[in-house]
Amino acid sequence: MSATGASLPDGLGRKFISGCHILHYHGVLDAYGHLSVRHPMQPDIFIMARQIAPALVSGLEDLVQYRVSDASSVDPSITDGYVERHIHSEIFKKFPDVYAVIHSHAESVIPYGISGVPLQTCFHMAGFLGTSTPVYDISALYNAGDKQDMLVRDTRLGKALADCFANSNSESRSGDHAVVMMRGHGMTVIAPSIEDCVLRAIYTQQNASIQTTVLMTRSGYRGSVPLPEVRVLNDGEAADSAVMTQWSSGRPWKLWVREIEQAGLYINNA
Repeated sequence: MSATGASLPDGLGRKFISGCHILHYHGVLDAYGHLSVRHPMQPDIFIMARQIAPALVSGLEDLVQYRVSDASSVDPSITDGYVERHIHSEIFKKFPDVYAVIHSHAESVIPYGISGVPLQTCFHMAGFLGTSTPVYDISALYNAGDKQDMLVRDTRLGKALADCFANSNSESRSGDHAVVMMRGHGMTVIAPSIEDCVLRAIYTQQNASIQTTVLMTRSGYRGSVPLPEVRVLNDGEAADSAVMTQWSSGRPWKLWVREIEQAGLYINNA
């Protein structure tokens, strides 16, 4: 059993594994991407799965404990962790009130990191996006000799990504943005809990698909009457909708857990 599996509060390991499975079931994660959670009683520690596909995480022995300070494993014998765990460590370091992080390569969001078209809040279930979503461009950060494979491989690159979640001069403990697009790579999502983070990832993916459909619909319009502007959510609508999804996040979570329990693919022995 990993160093983490023996020391988690009751139920957290099972919830974490369910989160991995839900994210796979809904296409947010495939064989790649990852979920993490801050240890609720040791905030300088966070938990991730070992380097396996999220759908195949099945027990406490698959969970690994890392230090927020430098993303090093608490158990020095564990050397096969995710290369990009610095995404998670640097976000947890910068934002003390963030307790869950998801990094995803969901294909529906990729266009909004490379096209110059900003991701906008198209419906109330994505109110947490606010009225702007930053884009992290790793190409501006490479040093001579760096591998240019788009991966966030170290503390320096992770810190730059974490900084994208905060507005200039912000002192927020939980971030000013829930989601950051990553050019040519995907997205990273933050939240105060696993349930909220999973919800945000799923509905960001849906929001991106809706926006793409809107843009395609408008581009195919051949009517003689000029179209009005696209009406996305304004500041007040987005803020109030974000509150709504947070207090109601238990409803979809229970459904999503039932879905993965009935799917036949997933094993959760925690």
